[in-house]
Amino acid sequence: MDNSLIIALDFASGREVENFLKPFEGRELFVKIGMELFYQEGPSIVYQLKELGHRIFLDLKLHDIPNTVKSAMKGLARLQCDLVNVHASGGKEMMQAALEGLEAGTAAGGERPECIAVTQLTSTSQEQMNQEQLIHVSLQESVLHYATLTKDAGLDGVVCSVWEAGVIRENLGNSFLTVCPGIRRPEDHPQDQKRIATPELARCSGVSAIVVGRSITKSRDPLKSYQQWMEVWKGVNK
Repeated sequence: MDNSLIIALDFASGREVENFLKPFEGRELFVKIGMELFYQEGPSIVYQLKELGHRIFLDLKLHDIPNTVKSAMKGLARLQCDLVNVHASGGKEMMQAALEGLEAGTAAGGERPECIAVTQLTSTSQEQMNQEQLIHVSLQESVLHYATLTKDAGLDGVVCSVWEAGVIRENLGNSFLTVCPGIRRPEDHPQDQKRIATPELARCSGVSAIVVGRSITKSRDPLKSYQQWMEVWKGVNK
């Protein structure tokens, strides 16, 4: 997982994904399948991408009562994704149930998917969290609290912004995964994200993986954009 660049396949159909991936033929990528794509195509899109050799982050952000999440994760484990997630706000018991489901659904001798928890969405601001969620601490405190709860539940890491990744590593160790969306280059539009950061800052902050979507998927030359992002992310252009 260390230093992974995950491409967010935020497309509405499998055909769009197929067209996007044509220039990448022969390359093994780490891709994210979110709700938009999975709800349209179902498990078949996972099977198709696994057959092409890609690693998959199935980003469904499960959040329900523990038994429901356990059953859902048992089914998702059979898809043999590499990474899945839940919402940390579902609580410790729910997160533990998610792990139980993944372990139960993983074939004997197989490796269970890594499981991480969303702390605070990168589209959430301090003001929004305080006023709408009625959480009256700083965003950093809230994210670290959720991350600590996630580690206590036995999960592998969290989704957070780059701005909280450092304090999470300091408190919970380097092996605890920090997967960070909201990554933008200076010339990119922030779009619906609030807590954004550059790939250079993400690298210097020691995050485990970054998630990049429209800067690559909406590019006129996706392969070239991906290569440029990789160079910056890996520090080739330091």
